[in-house]
Amino acid sequence: MLLNCDLGESFGAWTMGLDEQAMAVIDCANIACGFHGGDPDVIAKTLVLAKQYNVTIGAHPSYPDLQGFGRRSMKLSPQTLTNTLHYQISALYGMALCQGLSVTYVKPHGALYNDMMADESILETVIQAVANYPKPLKLMILATAKQAQHQRLADKFGVELMFEAFADRLYTDQGLLTPRSQPNAVHDKSTLMAQVKQLVEQGTVTTNTGKQLPLKADTLCVHGDNEASITLVKEISILLTGE
Repeated sequence: MLLNCDLGESFGAWTMGLDEQAMAVIDCANIACGFHGGDPDVIAKTLVLAKQYNVTIGAHPSYPDLQGFGRRSMKLSPQTLTNTLHYQISALYGMALCQGLSVTYVKPHGALYNDMMADESILETVIQAVANYPKPLKLMILATAKQAQHQRLADKFGVELMFEAFADRLYTDQGLLTPRSQPNAVHDKSTLMAQVKQLVEQGTVTTNTGKQLPLKADTLCVHGDNEASITLVKEISILLTGE
């Protein structure tokens, strides 16, 4: 199971995360494209790190919400959302080409990610936008109880999906992430490690009602916000690889 992490989310003089330390222990970097975090200098620096550590590059686009860090939902028309995605993907894609790199997948950020998993019409717009980009790209989405349905939708447009699981979040019976505003939505370290082990060994997670929910995950989302989270990512990597 590949480890992915949201990176390149600093902006100007404001620093977010320990990108280099995280880059050294992950497989895939979801790089912010400027609409919730990231700017030309940050993007360029993050791409240098991805090249240095031979990490796969993904675009991490969001709603146009720099002030709210992409965590506020917006009602965009399908065409506006498509244009918003193409604009951001193209910015990262072009800057990657300047360094001899390529973008291989897209993972929407924040509210856009949550909205597309809750509303299939938004998900379809995102899938179509990825399908219509002039270069082939995969789309990373949440592994839920509707995986088969989402796979059929992606197959309709010829888009390859990467199904993602979260190490640190409590799941609902539908396979969605419990809102952070609710109790126990974010796991402590012991529960987090137990969930990763369960995913790897049994292919399931325990939901907020105690049910065992089967999830087929290609990649696991981890965080590089601080020293403690970097240490945790290293422990997860050892659990996954045995090294």
